[in-house]
Order: sequence, then structure tokens, then C-alpha cells
Amino acid sequence: MPKHFVSNKDESPPLFHNKFLDLFSRVHWSVPLFVFVPVVLSFLYWGAADYALGWMLVPWFAGGLVFWSFSEYVLHRFVFHYQPPGKLGEKIHFIVHGVHHDYPNDSLRLVMPPALGIPLAILFYYLFVSVLGLPNTMPFFAGFITGYLVYDMTHFALHHANIQHPYWKKLKEHHMIHHYHDPKNGYGVSSDFWDKIFRTEFNIRKRDKTVIGE
Repeated sequence: MPKHFVSNKDESPPLFHNKFLDLFSRVHWSVPLFVFVPVVLSFLYWGAADYALGWMLVPWFAGGLVFWSFSEYVLHRFVFHYQPPGKLGEKIHFIVHGVHHDYPNDSLRLVMPPALGIPLAILFYYLFVSVLGLPNTMPFFAGFITGYLVYDMTHFALHHANIQHPYWKKLKEHHMIHHYHDPKNGYGVSSDFWDKIFRTEFNIRKRDKTVIGE
């Protein structure tokens, strides 16, 4: 079976020759919380206070969570794992996601850098406004960003937390098989639901305990 990683150590090479620029590609796991939790709280407040959505905050917030779950799967499968042709395409893929597969346990490259996360959030915000209207976007966007935060924190925990609960151990197994055995399946990180829907479950349920550190 081919080796699907370069190093399991808490390390990875620079992505940019410029040290200052490379600094923005390395992120402590807590940074997205500091950036986006205030966004979630603000949008919920505006939805309740400025647009008086009342109990409708709940279904719209839940809808945002579900839409993030679907987006997580689509982005991971069709964007992060897409490699454009040529040397430039190979380099872009490595920067976007390849470095994580080659060095899966670098603790500073497990959550999305705000330099990428903020522009993507703005893009999705205006997409939601154009489709849902401004009032409904308030709780929907809050739910969407909450889902993203759950994804980021889950991703870090699957690689670095001492997981004991059966549900989370099963989710870790799912993600580790994606990394070490079958990177062309198992694109869900915070849930394997969409892998079941789109038939990208694994053909194997085999763990290499020396690889995943159990």
C-alpha cells in the first residue's frame, strides 16, 4: 500500500520563501474562535434586535449549520482535492491542501488561516444575502459560521486530542483512513453523513495503529 504522508511529526516545510508571508499560513487552533465567535454573536443579535426574527432565528440558524455541513464536504472533495494541471497547479494544490496530507500532524496547519477564511466568509455572506435577503441571512450566516468553527475544532481534535468517546473515536478513524489509506474517499470531517449520501465511504475499515498513533 503506498505511503500517504511524508512525516507524522508536528512539522511542515515553509509554504512561501518570504518568512513574513509564511507566518500567515501557520495558525494556532484558537485563532478562528477569536475571529469568528464575535461574528456569530453579532449576527444573532442583529437578527433578533434589528430584524425582530423571533423564533425564526432557530430554523434559519439550523439551516446555516446544515448548509455548512454540505459545503464542508463539497469544498473538501472538489476544491481541496482538486489539483490544477502543470507545475503551478501542483504548487497551488500543495499550498491549499497537499501540505496537510503530507504533514498531517502539524498543529499549526490544521485550522483555516483567517487570511483565507475571512475572504471566503465575506463571499458566502453576499451569496446568502442575494438568495435569502438580508434579514434571513443574519441567523443563517451565524449558523454557517458556527458549523465552520465546529469543523475547524473537530479537525484539530481528531489529529491532536486524546479521544475516548466512541462517537469521536469512530469519527477519528474515518478521518485517519482518509489520510493514511484512502484519500479519494471519506471527505467528511465533522461528520461522515455526506459520504454515505454520495457513496464516498471507504471500501476498507482497517486501521494502521502505528500510523494513526493509537
